[in-house]
Amino acid sequence: MSWKRTHTCGELRASHVGQTVTLNGWVDARRDHGGIYFVDLRDRYGLTQIVLGKEHKDAGRIGPEFVLSVTGEVAARDAGNVNEKRETGTIELVVKELRVLAESPTPPIEVTDDLEAAVETRLRYRFLDLRRTPLQRNLAHRSRFVNAMRRAFERREFLEIETPILTKATPEGARDYLVPSRVHAGKFYALPQSPQIFKQILMVSGYDRYFQVARCFRDEDLRADRQPEFTQLDMEMAFVEEEDVFELWEGVLTDTFRDSMEIEVETPFPRMKFSEAMARFGSDKPDVRFGLELVAADAWAGESDFQVFKKVVESGGRVMGLVLPREPAPGTTAELSRKEVEKLADVVSEYGAKGLAWWKASREGGSGPLSRFCEGERAVALMEVMGAGEGDLCLFVADRESVVQRALGELRLRLAKRFELVPTDGRSFSFLWVTDYPMFEKDEATGRWSSSHHPFTAPVDWDLPGAEEDPGSVVSRAYDLVMNGWELGSGSVRIHRGDVQQRIFRILGLSPEEQESKFGFLLEALAHGAPPHGGLGLGLDRLVALTLGLDNIRDVVSFPKTASAADLMCNAPSTVAREQLDEVHIRLTGEAVE
Repeated sequence: MSWKRTHTCGELRASHVGQTVTLNGWVDARRDHGGIYFVDLRDRYGLTQIVLGKEHKDAGRIGPEFVLSVTGEVAARDAGNVNEKRETGTIELVVKELRVLAESPTPPIEVTDDLEAAVETRLRYRFLDLRRTPLQRNLAHRSRFVNAMRRAFERREFLEIETPILTKATPEGARDYLVPSRVHAGKFYALPQSPQIFKQILMVSGYDRYFQVARCFRDEDLRADRQPEFTQLDMEMAFVEEEDVFELWEGVLTDTFRDSMEIEVETPFPRMKFSEAMARFGSDKPDVRFGLELVAADAWAGESDFQVFKKVVESGGRVMGLVLPREPAPGTTAELSRKEVEKLADVVSEYGAKGLAWWKASREGGSGPLSRFCEGERAVALMEVMGAGEGDLCLFVADRESVVQRALGELRLRLAKRFELVPTDGRSFSFLWVTDYPMFEKDEATGRWSSSHHPFTAPVDWDLPGAEEDPGSVVSRAYDLVMNGWELGSGSVRIHRGDVQQRIFRILGLSPEEQESKFGFLLEALAHGAPPHGGLGLGLDRLVALTLGLDNIRDVVSFPKTASAADLMCNAPSTVAREQLDEVHIRLTGEAVE
């Protein structure tokens, strides 16, 4: 008799009673009842209880994670033995034929939903970790979600076109992963950080609607939402401006959430300029589902007797704050001890702030370090500035604008988490377009300017007035798609004029020779009839994780790496034989030599 399955382990119901079927799967659990064994057989579709009688001589040696094929008759369970928590709980399979397809030693980790094991152990034995139901559900959801997005693009006449993996090293912000060439001694390919230049060239080539589920690589320090290799849904459109891209993505995401999750997404998504996002939320990826917005208190501070505030304002800095209401949400009270309030200074210091001033508001002067500067009308004035009520806690940072905004923005998030102001139903998805980013940003340590997004982003004003004298004044046509306080993707209207692209390169310090060496092929393409175009790359790992209520992308990636970019299962990266290094013309020196 064939061992190939007729049904999955999550398929059988009462309607199958009396049928002879074959199941394949892994042993999830085994119970010995006086020589009769009840075994839970598992595959990615579910669990089915099978019954092995005394005639099955191999039953006693079956252990966890053995792979079995069983053929038998589906039987109804007695009413007292029905498992209401399991979809197959009304039936069991009485086995007539048992085949052990593969054996297993005692697993080093349990294949259980509520596994408690170190992340490193899980990654070392990822082939076992991936058998657990939560991970299988995550990856199944990812597959449905990505395919729904693919269908949405196809309905809109986009072509999926693959771009090269072995390409040219170009500065796009992060470090490249380099691949030595065997046939071109001393030369290297780079793994793509994104398909950016190639998709722009596709627009020049007349493929006006492109998309790709693209693998990308960045050699950068990792965080919970980053991996050295990741997947993004990349797209580009010709003859468009920002609103065309926004409308397209709003439609695609509406279709995707509806098809894969049966969730209706509200459109259109709000638009907010970068400057407004920073001023109100202290972040370019604001979570707008709750309040605690930043408030400018410069005017009050400049007229106060508090010299720390006054000197910051006089030197061109900013004094800003936020208000934690006594009742931040219905039915909750924000009670912080003096010690807890002072501990909040540690949060803002992580972002460069020198301190945190606080005041418990009251028209009678209130309490806290600022209370002695809030007498009489000064208290009333500050309450009006801050929008504070009696007993509300006002928190202030005084410093350079960038420091103030970032520090208070992070403090805002910590307070929201502390007092549970963020929805946790797992079905609350708040989208936002953040637009009009600065074109350039300055490295305070080196004084050098770099692109805020990438050097192919178009400026709002194509004439770039004053760009050489003050690069920080130039506003770009870049935009980010934000959801629930996370950046999902970045995009922009691109530079389609060769003269503007060369000027941007010059501002970034690239000589004509460097421009030709690094980007000559792009400049040549732009010189041969480039249409206006724009697009966006959206991080699929991050988006899928967020739709599952996860704050770490590791559990939606099949084989993730550690925070040090190591693959513990494969033991990669690893050393290679000297002969292999010789073939690609590499000799190790210094610390690289073991």
